[in-house]
Amino acid sequence: MMKVLVIEDDGGTAEEIVAELSELGFEVEWASNGIDGLDKARTLHPDVLIVDRMLPGMDGLTIIEALRNDQVSTPVLVLSALGAVDDRVRGLRSGGDDYLTKPFAVVELIARIEALLRRPTDSRGTTLRVGPLQLDLIVRTASRGEREIDLLPREFRLLEYMMRRSDQLLTRAMLLEEVWNYKFVPATTNLVDVHMGRLRHKVDGAGEPQLIHNVRGSGFILRAQQ
Repeated sequence: MMKVLVIEDDGGTAEEIVAELSELGFEVEWASNGIDGLDKARTLHPDVLIVDRMLPGMDGLTIIEALRNDQVSTPVLVLSALGAVDDRVRGLRSGGDDYLTKPFAVVELIARIEALLRRPTDSRGTTLRVGPLQLDLIVRTASRGEREIDLLPREFRLLEYMMRRSDQLLTRAMLLEEVWNYKFVPATTNLVDVHMGRLRHKVDGAGEPQLIHNVRGSGFILRAQQ
């Protein structure tokens, strides 16, 4: 039985989530404040966490950051009434795995929880690997096979984003929003293309199979060679 910890101070919202998840066979625990929530997250070892962003005692993002500092890799769904792009980005960069804006349909919350539980258990590990590429998130180093790759901070962030979404088409709008934290997409900008060109030059060395692919008119894909 999968265990879910709900950290939510609104009693009505929490009761609805607990009732629906329990009906589906989940074992559900509830904490109504941030301090109690962090304590339960550390002691109960849930399979997934649902964390409200605004909580008494300790806010939700602080809880997530504390758990990630403890090397706890449990997937986290952040709940918040704050739905602006920069709010969502901050929630994800604090260590959240998904972000759901209030008000929400419980059926969507359940679908997102099920999707988080289907992810590989090491998706929050300290090392990312795609084919010969390896990214160490702690010491901030990159390599391809035995070859070290010297990356600037923005290039590291861009490659990390792509490696977490390997084999997915990433549009320029997505990259501008998530990597550069743009609140809107400029009508004309070659910012992504310039950085991507530099990154591709570093990742795909002479004579090496291409890993970063440009899909004309659509965006980019990072794909391990077959």
